[in-house]
Amino acid sequence: MAPRSSWKGFLKLSLVSVPVKAYTAAVSSAEIRLNQLHDDCHARIRYQKTCPEHGEVTNDKIVSGYEFAKGQYVVIDLEELAKLRSKSDHSVQIDGFIAPDALDPIYHSGKTYYLVPDGAVGQKPYALLHHAMTEQRVNALAKIVLSGREQVVIVRPVDGLLLMTVLSHDAKVRKPEEVRDDLVEQELSEAEVALTKTLIDASVLSDFKFSRYRDEYVDKLTKVIQAKVDGQELVQVPDHEEPKILNLMEALKRSVAEAQLGSAEEPVAAPRKQAASASRKKTTRKKKSG
Repeated sequence: MAPRSSWKGFLKLSLVSVPVKAYTAAVSSAEIRLNQLHDDCHARIRYQKTCPEHGEVTNDKIVSGYEFAKGQYVVIDLEELAKLRSKSDHSVQIDGFIAPDALDPIYHSGKTYYLVPDGAVGQKPYALLHHAMTEQRVNALAKIVLSGREQVVIVRPVDGLLLMTVLSHDAKVRKPEEVRDDLVEQELSEAEVALTKTLIDASVLSDFKFSRYRDEYVDKLTKVIQAKVDGQELVQVPDHEEPKILNLMEALKRSVAEAQLGSAEEPVAAPRKQAASASRKKTTRKKKSG
């Protein structure tokens, strides 16, 4: 089933206007949602909209309002608000272009959309803009109205498409200096630095594919639900005891040796397999030492 676009409008740069539509990049179909039940009878808990004067209220009897004083509201008609929106509210207005590394990813809110041409007339200007942004190695900063709020977004050329990511405003992002007090300055020896760099080099993923990383919690929860449905008894999965770091240099040396050995045996292993391999080696050492 083809996805549905969640927004339609125009991508504007000066006098250039490209009709586009947006598709959300995140897929929510893999989520497992648990419902709240009454412990006694397992009936599902319902959330009802109620008025203290008249009890339960249907949606068609609910309006929006702003509390301008304690307990006093002014009613706001949403249709009236729609009339206040200008044509620019239906566009991604590009303010300018920046280098890809000019904005730290900490400002990315996590909401990303694919922008694609809306109709034949938008194909050529869309392709030109994407090609030029790729050649110039720039991203675009723009403004858009989403869900009734003006948002700042960054538009990036990725794999032949333009991706639009909603940004958090600067005032809503905690700055590093707010948590820097927890850091205590450390003296680092050349040997410690060299070993740490060697460990990083030995742990580089030479054949990185992000698709290897699955939501293992969802997989486990699916099995739990199926086991419950089948009437099976659930068994607690034992956790492997993490080794205590008694000596940093010794821990670094052992980690480097294991990483290099794992790299030689399985050069493109998924992280999960490497972790399991390391766990087996630690268990073997404990048995030998015993």
